[in-house]
Amino acid sequence: MASQLDRAAAFQRLHVKGSPLVLYNIWDAGTAQVVARAGAKAIATGSWSVAAAHGFSDGETMPLESALANLREIVGAVELPVTIDLEAGYGAAPSVVAESASKVLQAGAIGFNLEDQVMGTDTLYSIAEQSARVRAAREAADRVGIPAFINARTDLFLKADPARHDGALVAAAIERAEAYATAGASGFFAAGLVDEALIGRLCAACPLPVNILVRPNTTSGKRLAELGVARISYGPGPYRAATQAMEAAARAALASW
Repeated sequence: MASQLDRAAAFQRLHVKGSPLVLYNIWDAGTAQVVARAGAKAIATGSWSVAAAHGFSDGETMPLESALANLREIVGAVELPVTIDLEAGYGAAPSVVAESASKVLQAGAIGFNLEDQVMGTDTLYSIAEQSARVRAAREAADRVGIPAFINARTDLFLKADPARHDGALVAAAIERAEAYATAGASGFFAAGLVDEALIGRLCAACPLPVNILVRPNTTSGKRLAELGVARISYGPGPYRAATQAMEAAARAALASW
């Protein structure tokens, strides 16, 4: 079985511009095994799905220790690299983010998402503030001895109405990506961006592999590859599809008696 170091290195190599890594997000050990059997190259949790599966709402309302327990079960259930959605790091201070990063790596993850939104608000950390948080996470990973893939997520596009997504917003995202790269990020997650032209512009200028979130109006995976995307995530979509199917089946079963 591959070591955590081997899995971390393999995960880094999977991020190729124009040949994206597809992450069909899971929420527990069982769904990790399902996605692994389907041929996945890596496993990724989605914070929304993990929270919902455990009776919580998204936004760090699920205790970190509970998320870590779930992560350990996932890591133990599959032989693939596992990355966790760490949301905003379970704390504002860089020192707290560093502690959270250490814990997820010690639990067996090889990477994590780190958002730049101030949890529970409609605002973002400043570039300087978020860069300090990313830097703290990288230093924590170095101390643990795992070359973690830090997927720096910007919420610029999620916080703005899609009608307001334009070149200026992409320029602001690129400024953040450059700063996060300097601070030690491995990838850049532009969650909420769906416009093809803007995705292409971001991919052309971003110093980091770009991650795009699949939404109902997102273009095809083939087109995302052509635009230069290196990672495609499905977010809460798989959980919603699975639970909708289960609810429909349960209604049919209950109605038959």
